[in-house]
Amino acid sequence: MRTQVQTGDHLTIALSGGVDSVALLDLLVPFASQMQLPLSAVHVNHGISPNADRWSEFCRNLCQSRNISLEVARVKVARGPGTSLEAAAREERYRIFRGLQTDYIVLAQHLDDQAETLLLQLLRGAGVKGLSAMPVVRTVRKEMGGAVSVNSISALEGRPRLLRPLLDVSRREIEDYARARALQWITDESNDEISFDRNFLRHELFPLMEKRFPAYRTTFLRASRHMAEASALLDELAEVDSAQCAVPGKLHVEDLRKLGFPRARNLLRYTLTQHAVVLPSTVKLEEILRQLLSSYPDTKLHVVFGDTEIRCFRGRVHIRKAQTIVQAIPEACWHLVWRGEEQLPIPELGGTLRFTRRMGAGIGLQKIKEQPVTIRLRQGGERLRTDCKRPRRSLKNLLREASLPPWQRQRLPLIFSEEQLICVPGIGVDCDFQAADDEQGLLVEWQQAPVSP
Repeated sequence: MRTQVQTGDHLTIALSGGVDSVALLDLLVPFASQMQLPLSAVHVNHGISPNADRWSEFCRNLCQSRNISLEVARVKVARGPGTSLEAAAREERYRIFRGLQTDYIVLAQHLDDQAETLLLQLLRGAGVKGLSAMPVVRTVRKEMGGAVSVNSISALEGRPRLLRPLLDVSRREIEDYARARALQWITDESNDEISFDRNFLRHELFPLMEKRFPAYRTTFLRASRHMAEASALLDELAEVDSAQCAVPGKLHVEDLRKLGFPRARNLLRYTLTQHAVVLPSTVKLEEILRQLLSSYPDTKLHVVFGDTEIRCFRGRVHIRKAQTIVQAIPEACWHLVWRGEEQLPIPELGGTLRFTRRMGAGIGLQKIKEQPVTIRLRQGGERLRTDCKRPRRSLKNLLREASLPPWQRQRLPLIFSEEQLICVPGIGVDCDFQAADDEQGLLVEWQQAPVSP
């Protein structure tokens, strides 16, 4: 752990009140003091057990006795279709973790947890990524959608990292330590409920395995690390293939066809993971790939899975939030007034308008100071003259030439001065409103929201 953190890093322990996290807290207090690390705790109250409030109170008293600040987060666990209670509760925890202002969230997961996770993933038919060992350090992302390792966190800067310092320690060793230190902890009654898959493995299957294979924990860990290495190599291969098959961040179907099916599937899986998408089943993933490989530039491919959709336009693959879960397109009379904001979020259109001042570029500020500037949607028949040497042209043709997909045209915000269309983000500014070389101008950029938060 000393090799992972630096002086001044803020550690936040995920404190359930169970023996594992209580023992970890006991270890962290002197360690944080010695290393000059700010230490706090977070307790997630799922509200599932009738004893949940008592557990929260236990954690408050424990942290108070150690002079550690504690945040208690109350959540409501809602199970979606095909989602277990365990998975739904886990996602709520990670939602809380993602919002914490800290450097590391320290978890008490241990060697037995590793073994349980491996076998559960194996029973679900997971691939090498799913069978990989939990790493010591991982950047927080949607856990159900797969987190990313510390080696690929550049796109997630600012998010806290998960730190698991007990992964080589067994549950028995942790319990022995807690008893030797005379620690007190709470016991979750659901831990004995074998209707939960993890508990069934823990209480029914693993005791039998230990009689025959006493070293199964370390053996499983070694196998998981082999899988993690294979997964990393597949990601490196996907990065190489992505450089050959991607144009401005999007897969190109024609180049995808040049790969063998396994490599193409690996690349598609990797690309979806980079978009923070909850991966579909293997069967669904392969069906999506087959549809992509058999599509043509004029094919209107549209595949929806979970909260994600895949579309094709002119041979390029677009991955975005599914249309079915975003807000409906506003009515024809919809409009917004721009009041000088540098950033104008427009959730009903699924993005943000950004306004940047620059000399001699964009919309001339002097040309729009007399009339209100409004943002509207296409109604049909709009025309724009972006080249002062050419006649005014229909917006329909301009959008088509810009290769903007049809579904994006429906939600593209247009900038008007009074009733005059003066700017279309990504297309240009009307000649009559362009900033002169010596005039302060306004650059307008439309940024769509990412697939997942």
